[in-house]
Amino acid sequence: MRQRLTALALALGLTLTLTACGSGDSSGAAQTPAGESNAPAVESDLAYVQDNGTLKIGYTLFEPMNYLDENGELTGFETDFATAVCEKLGLEPEFVEINWDSKLLELESKNIDCIWNGMTITPELEEALSISQPYIKNYQVVVIRAADAEKYTSTESLAGAKVDAEAGSAGEAAVQADEYLSQAQYTSVVKQTDALLEVKAGAADAAVMDFVLANTLAGTGDYSDLMVIPDLELSVEEYGIGFRKGSDITAQVDQAMQELIDDGTLASLADEYGLSELLLANQQ
Repeated sequence: MRQRLTALALALGLTLTLTACGSGDSSGAAQTPAGESNAPAVESDLAYVQDNGTLKIGYTLFEPMNYLDENGELTGFETDFATAVCEKLGLEPEFVEINWDSKLLELESKNIDCIWNGMTITPELEEALSISQPYIKNYQVVVIRAADAEKYTSTESLAGAKVDAEAGSAGEAAVQADEYLSQAQYTSVVKQTDALLEVKAGAADAAVMDFVLANTLAGTGDYSDLMVIPDLELSVEEYGIGFRKGSDITAQVDQAMQELIDDGTLASLADEYGLSELLLANQQ
């Protein structure tokens, strides 16, 4: 009897030993060494653009940031700024015109590698993107026809008026956030310059947009009959460059930006395009 019990115990012990040895991988697959992971490595955004040799830069026509000169060539503060950074990174800039309202989709689909076009830093974009250090101060203003200067002097006077702003822009957010502008007959347009044209043509009474653009165009050339409502700032904000979430390009661009600040290049570009007072590096 004792011998039978001993044999049974030995058999049970052998079974448990075999079960324990096989419990780590019942499929027979090779085991991962301690300290290593089977999780796929995170793709390097920097390696991706370096392999391509180019940085695809998403922009819209937005003077003085990105616009066409008299020869039809793309120029502007952001255009020259991006080109200077790409030179430091050993990349060729490739400028891709986008619909501003679709900028995040364009970035995620890799039609572009960054959004570099006077992009206002917002909490929503900070959640969705990796964003560079800010470099330009901006705020939202209201553009009207000069003939309406006495009629429209505040957002309160625009309640019920026809107001335009670029879809997906800080201007659109400012309209929605303001007590009186939110009561206006609002229409979104594809580009900020479209909003100016609507005001000029009388299809809209006012356009809410970046001070940077309004200050450059309103009261000059084709827009000589337009003006910015004085002493009316809807929001104060800063511009940054947007990259894919977690992108390792951001730190490299921040470093290149700092080098351009240190050697005076960025200040020279800001002066060339009338942005010296708004360049954050000049306000420190």
